[in-house]
Amino acid sequence: MKKIIETAEENILHTYNRYNIVLDHGDGVYVYDTEGKRYLDFYSGIGVYGLGNSNKEFNEALKTQVDKILHVSNLFYNEPAAKAAEALVKVSGMDKVFFTNSGAEAIEGALKSALKYAYNKDGKHDHEIIALDHSFHGRTCGALAVTGKAAYREAFEPLISKVNFATMNDYDSVYSLVNEKTCAIIMETVQGEGGIFPADKEFLQKIYKLCNEKDILLILDEVQCGMGRCGSMYAFMQYDVCPDILTSAKALGNGVPVGAFLVNKKVAAASLVAGDHGTTYGGNPFATAAVCEVLRQYEKLDIVSHVKALTPYLESRLDELVNKYDCITSRRGMGFMQGLELNIAPSEVINAGIEKGILTLSAGSNVLRLLPPLIITDKDIDNMYNILDDVFAHI
Repeated sequence: MKKIIETAEENILHTYNRYNIVLDHGDGVYVYDTEGKRYLDFYSGIGVYGLGNSNKEFNEALKTQVDKILHVSNLFYNEPAAKAAEALVKVSGMDKVFFTNSGAEAIEGALKSALKYAYNKDGKHDHEIIALDHSFHGRTCGALAVTGKAAYREAFEPLISKVNFATMNDYDSVYSLVNEKTCAIIMETVQGEGGIFPADKEFLQKIYKLCNEKDILLILDEVQCGMGRCGSMYAFMQYDVCPDILTSAKALGNGVPVGAFLVNKKVAAASLVAGDHGTTYGGNPFATAAVCEVLRQYEKLDIVSHVKALTPYLESRLDELVNKYDCITSRRGMGFMQGLELNIAPSEVINAGIEKGILTLSAGSNVLRLLPPLIITDKDIDNMYNILDDVFAHI
């Protein structure tokens, strides 16, 4: 393990502060390091392994596709992409999809769609976008422009267009920024990296109404909170709203790099056309075969209902920890996207958890974030509770 870490540090650009373990393989809700130590996986590759680690049927579907064809480019049709698009449009309620390689690329496409829609309306290039403080949309320049943390943006400015930042769950702060140049409002339905902050239902419904009244496009980023994680296929489905543009990734591929942005009929008819956007690898047969198998298993296993049914138990066990330890001040979240707000550094808990055999992660500056695979059982939740109880008892 030490040799692998040394090799990585010598050759990989140091843009991550990694934990000093080398993960080697996984099985369901567990992952193992190269020394054979087992860890309860309550981070799932930052919300990626919806179906768990080393899902056998998923692996077999990918092996089958590997033996057929991996890449054709978007100059040709391929069957997995067609089937994945049909399935994703159906479960999302959107109308058209563009497959990307990542969540950040999905955001880039969403922003380009919004800017092109606005340009087609008035032929102007001075459109503005409203985003939210504490949001996180990715590391590419377009995604950074709408990410609500100045420290991420400053070294790379100027970025795209003009972006104004409002406050999550403060409708007046959004409304005060709207003008005739506003073309889109972008937000996470549940803020992830910023600290696990779900949108209030009234807030999102007011934003939705405002966008409809003024023909402003509503972009909902569900890269992390979508794909069943919050107890519905996409979190917005619990708010009685529907975005004009939706982004998806992470659990969409269960470990295979794939993302997507989806648009409604209005945007599809009046934004991007041939030549406006493209990707060499996006929508390749291998990645979209993964999407097909993920969505097949979601339906077969009724993943969404499972998350919805088990959420109260997960929340109750986390609330026990809140009530038991003074260093935990509150819990918030939706479904299997939960955060414990701490008055100590989350790194203390994460590192102690690694020692005791559980993987978690942080959010914001003081939140312990829990993103387990969507296949966890009540027994797994009890195991999580017991390990974290031991961790907190000794901090």
